[in-house]
This record gives sequence, C-alpha cells and structure tokens, in this order.
Amino acid sequence: MATMPKSLFWSRVDTAGSDQALFDDRRGLAVRGVALAADPLPYTCRYELVADESWSAARLEVGVEGAGWLRTLRLERAAGQWRASTAEQGDLDAALAAAGRPGAGLPGTDDPGRLDDAIDVDLGASPLFNTLPVRRLGLLDAEPGTTHRIVVAWVQVPSLLLAPAEQVYTALGSGRVRFESEGFTAEIQLDAEGYVVHYPGLAQRYDVGR
Repeated sequence: MATMPKSLFWSRVDTAGSDQALFDDRRGLAVRGVALAADPLPYTCRYELVADESWSAARLEVGVEGAGWLRTLRLERAAGQWRASTAEQGDLDAALAAAGRPGAGLPGTDDPGRLDDAIDVDLGASPLFNTLPVRRLGLLDAEPGTTHRIVVAWVQVPSLLLAPAEQVYTALGSGRVRFESEGFTAEIQLDAEGYVVHYPGLAQRYDVGR
C-alpha cells in the first residue's frame, strides 16, 4: 500500500468524533480516510476515494463497522454510469433499535440509474467531500455570487444508503462558499487549496501549530 503525502484532521462539533484523510492531490485526488462518531451509535467508517484530474469522482469504497454489525459499499463510475455493490454482516437495524434510534434500511440503492446526473459523491458528515465540487467548479476563484446547482451521489452514514441529492454551492469570496441542500444551509470556510477549515455545526479542522 502506497503512503500518502498529505493529511488533514477534523474534529466533529455536533457529536464526539473525528475524521482523518490521508491523500495525494498531485494528479486528481486519491484518499484513504477514517471517520469515528458516537451518533446515532458508535461506529468507525473507513473510506477510499479516487477522483480524476478534473476532480470528478471515479470510485468510492466505504466500510462502516460497529458492535455486532458491518456494512460495505463500492461505488464506481464508468462510461457515465454508476455501479454499486454492497455487503452486510450482523444487524445494524437491531443495534439502532437497542439504542432507541430509527432503523437504517438497506445499504446501497436498487436503481443506480437514479445517479446518472451525479458527477460528485458526498459521504455523510465527511468534510473532505466538499472539496470535489469546489475544485471541479473553480469556486475558489469565482466571482462572489456565482452559483452552481448540482446532483451528487449521497452516501448516508452509517446506513450506507445511496441516493441522488441536489446541492447548491455559491461562491462568497475570501475562501468561503455557501452550501445548501434540502433546507440545510452552511457557510463553509476553505483553505487556499479548497479543503474545509471550518464547517459550522459539523466539523473544525485541526492544524499543527495553530
């Protein structure tokens, strides 16, 4: 396994948790990440992402594991179409029920064709994935007020339910973008390379020496 030259680390602010992404962005983007969270029940999420030189997502592999259950998802785009495969061990719904939480449903999707308009992928609660549309659409250098409405392949965590989601990104200048999706809005602060520094209500990045 090749080493990665860069690393980013975020602390969750909405629950106990963290997310570390090890990555190489010299030609497109290759990422290996691990996210931990305590809500809706404690889990570890491991993910691998590959995006091409246009910053369009090509492949995402995710594994989420908690006490007594494990789910995996592989999502790959070829010839303009997404293919998804999933696996499950144990019973996440039973674990959620024991914690007094609603059931998760089945991982993946029964109709990958619903994702045909998606160029980006978004892994729930992981700040790294906002960088894909920011870089692909050139939002860091765009005039303030420039708006893009996109469809992403949204992977919910910990269920790994896969669905299309409409998102709106608006350039605000000074390294900020406004993110909107399904009634939710956040003003995200980015660094000079388009990686999230602060995501209100979700995560704050830890930088050595800060």
